[in-house]
Amino acid sequence: MRLRVVDLETSGGDRTAEILEVGIADVLPDGSGGWTALPPVTKLFRPRGEISFHAMAIHHLTPEHFCDDDPHCDEYRLREMFLPVPADVMVAHSARFERGFIADTAHGGLPWICTVRAAKNVWPEAPGHSNQVLRYWRGLRLDPALADPAHRAGPDAWVTAHLLIDMLKVATVEQMLAWTNEPRRLDRIPFGKHRGQPWAAAPEDYLRWMAGQGDMDADVVAAARQELDRRAGGLIGALANAPDAG
Repeated sequence: MRLRVVDLETSGGDRTAEILEVGIADVLPDGSGGWTALPPVTKLFRPRGEISFHAMAIHHLTPEHFCDDDPHCDEYRLREMFLPVPADVMVAHSARFERGFIADTAHGGLPWICTVRAAKNVWPEAPGHSNQVLRYWRGLRLDPALADPAHRAGPDAWVTAHLLIDMLKVATVEQMLAWTNEPRRLDRIPFGKHRGQPWAAAPEDYLRWMAGQGDMDADVVAAARQELDRRAGGLIGALANAPDAG
């Protein structure tokens, strides 16, 4: 089994941003019951638009890092990176971000593991669940030539690969896939006129509206449905799980 750890650096923080750098670090069985990581592979992509100053402050990629020969990033370029050596699972730290930029067709429709969600299940007592906090909390001794600087695609993929290997000592790939696909727990409403309020305070018609939105964040829809189910005394969930009548 080949687990492909991916990290992206982008020109901004929303879905209109462009991919500036891709880092890949594959994790493979080591032949003795454990796992090992291959050195990261990275590629720079020249943006068509501007790089936001907030993004520069994170990854320190500026227009001076790119030349006219650097290609723009598109699905064809991503396929060139992902498909020649097939993987079985895609992995990212906070995979929701990477999945927003990488189409399923670029990697063959593989399932994803989110190492943030996995880490919260494996190490709920950790002081934080960012890449670098976990790196030092777990005492990972990584070659600085491969692991630094932080917030560049190759080094971040390398750190994530070793966090993944660390978690694979106590959890399986199947468990991590399941954790990744579980709805994210949202204690409060994340947007709109009721933003910041607990779900229990939301009017029922507002919850029903949210629960019926097919294009809304799946975790928000799940939280709205869960609150409706709670108010109905579990009736909604029971009906959803009941066999078809007749």
